Amino acid sequence: MFEMLVGLAVTDNEIYDQYRSAMKPILTQFGGDFGYDLRVSEVLKSPSEAPINRLFTINFPTEAHMNEFFSDPRYLEVKHAYFTRSVLSTSIIASYLKAD
Repeated sequence: MFEMLVGLAVTDNEIYDQYRSAMKPILTQFGGDFGYDLRVSEVLKSPSEAPINRLFTINFPTEAHMNEFFSDPRYLEVKHAYFTRSVLSTSIIASYLKAD
């Protein structure tokens, strides 16, 4: 399984929740799912100046599945409609192969 640890600066939780609802069926079609999903109140140390208030893991059967998902036109449409209006910044903290 291929997994990423992602930090976001969500500026509008309502629109971001709409994004999650709209993208979830597409994510599922690519075998993807969320693992952990946290709202973060305080970041004590970061190598980036980008703020983080949401932290989650997202996983796929393979890295190729992930790349296909993020380049899918249906996903890009959902991203444009909701994600770009509700997220200030994205930090990919780590990506890795995870043992099943």
